[in-house]
Amino acid sequence: MRATVLLCDHAEVADGKLFINGGGWDLTSPTGGTTSGLAVVVHVPWGLTNLQKTLHVGLQDEDGRPVLQGPPGGERPLEIDVKFEVGRPPGTQPGSEVSVPFALNFPPLALRPSHAYVWMVEIDGQEVGRASFRTRGS
Repeated sequence: MRATVLLCDHAEVADGKLFINGGGWDLTSPTGGTTSGLAVVVHVPWGLTNLQKTLHVGLQDEDGRPVLQGPPGGERPLEIDVKFEVGRPPGTQPGSEVSVPFALNFPPLALRPSHAYVWMVEIDGQEVGRASFRTRGS
């Protein structure tokens, strides 16, 4: 299984399609002045359809540590789990892939200036994609 991952300002899924605004950036402000999103398309092989899967998305810093967000004393890793199951549309040929779009949107984030980050995308514990970005200096 694999995923296509794109950083964006906002993403939305409608009618099985991704609608993306401000997509393709890799540099942002550390102060979290704007929202951000991830547009993810999971490519599910024919043989793995009709099975429940868990999509896990988590933000890590340049040292591979989870990024914590929240009020002081209540910080938690910035991560999301989504359970999904995709069926085979009628007429899907064996060996084909079925694409499943996901739109994940986040409030303004408080990040460190001049640092690198990566959104890791996993399915059932296996990395299937990632999207890296940096923050500007303060």
